[in-house]
Amino acid sequence: MSIFKKLGWFFKKEKKNYLIGITALVLVAVLQLIPPRVIGMIIDEIAERNIHFDTVIFWVLLLCLTAICQYLLRYVWRTKIWGGAARLEKELRRRLFDHFTRMDHEFYQKYRTGDLMAHATNDLNAIQNVAGAGILTFADSFITGTMTIIAMVLFIDWRLTLLAILPLPLLALTSKILGAKMHDAFGDAQQSFSNINDKAQESITGMKVLKTFGQEQEDISDFSEKIEDAIRTNKRVIFLDSLFDPFITLIIGISYVLTIILGGNYIMKDVITIGQLISFISYIGMLVWPMFAIGRLFNVLERGNASYDRVFELLHEKTHIIEQTHAIKEPAKGKIQVDLNKFQYPDGSQPALSDIHFSIEKGNVLGIVGRTGAGKTTLLKLLMREYDQYEGMLEFGEHSIKNYSLDALLHAIGYVPQDHFLFSMTIRDNIRFAKPRISQEQVEKAAQLAVIDEDIKNLPESYDTMVGERGVSLSGGQKQRISIARALIVDPELLILDDALSAVDAKTEEAILHHLRDNRQNKTMIIAAHRLSSVMHADEILVIDEGRVVERGTHAQLLTYNGWYKRMWEKQQLEAKIEKGGQQ
Repeated sequence: MSIFKKLGWFFKKEKKNYLIGITALVLVAVLQLIPPRVIGMIIDEIAERNIHFDTVIFWVLLLCLTAICQYLLRYVWRTKIWGGAARLEKELRRRLFDHFTRMDHEFYQKYRTGDLMAHATNDLNAIQNVAGAGILTFADSFITGTMTIIAMVLFIDWRLTLLAILPLPLLALTSKILGAKMHDAFGDAQQSFSNINDKAQESITGMKVLKTFGQEQEDISDFSEKIEDAIRTNKRVIFLDSLFDPFITLIIGISYVLTIILGGNYIMKDVITIGQLISFISYIGMLVWPMFAIGRLFNVLERGNASYDRVFELLHEKTHIIEQTHAIKEPAKGKIQVDLNKFQYPDGSQPALSDIHFSIEKGNVLGIVGRTGAGKTTLLKLLMREYDQYEGMLEFGEHSIKNYSLDALLHAIGYVPQDHFLFSMTIRDNIRFAKPRISQEQVEKAAQLAVIDEDIKNLPESYDTMVGERGVSLSGGQKQRISIARALIVDPELLILDDALSAVDAKTEEAILHHLRDNRQNKTMIIAAHRLSSVMHADEILVIDEGRVVERGTHAQLLTYNGWYKRMWEKQQLEAKIEKGGQQ
């Protein structure tokens, strides 16, 4: 029953609706006592040959009125209790999704996408069932059972009642023992569902890779193993759950046997009438539902309890990016100053960045180059506050970036990542994602700056073309340029291109950079790239190797150093000539 305590915050909030619903349940339970009592009285009148037509009409009308009242009251408790359960699901879904949007990079490294999806679907449904079916089953079984036992004592005989309910403590003991085992079993079952979700999401996302390497059968086998594991864990749940019903049937059977033996003896001794015995047997039949409901109740509660623990384990995760109480709300702008002594990833054994110091005047362009894994993207992540655990100072407009609210900082930055992500919507909606209400003219202007406008207009549905999940219907270069247009829509104070031109040809790259220089003369830009032609016009270029700045200067200056930059430039120039067939 601990799940009810855990959900106490919600039941307090919905106290009025649940009180109305439970009151309706109580009244239904009271009304249910009338038909068995009426039937017993009619049978006694028939046995005494004292039945009259008027009496029959009265009892029939009373039964009809009872049925109508039960119908109306059942409508009341269904709307109040099930309505409350729906509101709980809505609240938890909103809270969980809001939590996802506020969590940092470390959180998404710790939890897989499929697992998070399972928490947001299967687990929330199980919790919702507690507030709906759980409350209903608990209240209805307790109220119906209590009212029925009271009626058996008042209308029939207390000794017969005591004998009939004598086996019930065995049910309570069994429920306690099985309940603890079911909690663990349900936890394992929910985890196995998460594993299936993870595997399905990963396989669907990587289907092209699977087919390319011919690993379909191996992946199917791996998925089948996870299915088998889920079946095994759920079989244990079903086994434990199935132990309730046979045990309840045994208890009910014992109650019937004791009732018939003692009740028959009481009739012979004129302690009770035949009608009362029939009413008593009907009341025992009414106790069947509360007893079976206990088994269903433990199923719902333990599944919900396990799911609640899983969901709130997520909700108790804390982001490592903490906004200051009086953070700066105005969007960041101005000079960027980086004095970074050391940064190490939380799970890393060596510093990822060390002794990096530079500044970017407002309106200037900084180029960052270096071999793969040198630390270029890591530096950009720090500027966007994906990590705060570093030694040193990062300033934007003479204020530490930690002094800004996340909205103030991130709204000043337009970021185009290496792994460009497009949403499953139209090209137009992807471009105006940050400003959904801007005009078509502004959308097209951003597309022109990103040199993608002509490509879009050549598509059958132009800007209304659906890009598919993650932009699957577009080429890599088209996705990159749409991502650039999306970043330009917000006219950011700082535009960051993280190897965002790698999938376009040299001519298109030159056109894009030319447009950016002409249209962002008073705005700052950082370009991280492998292709040196992307940064050759930058005001300063940093060469990073193993997390340190090993060379710095303009393009012309770096070519005089006879270092990594010059060697890479000559290599790339040679590759370009070979691609053109050796032509100058």
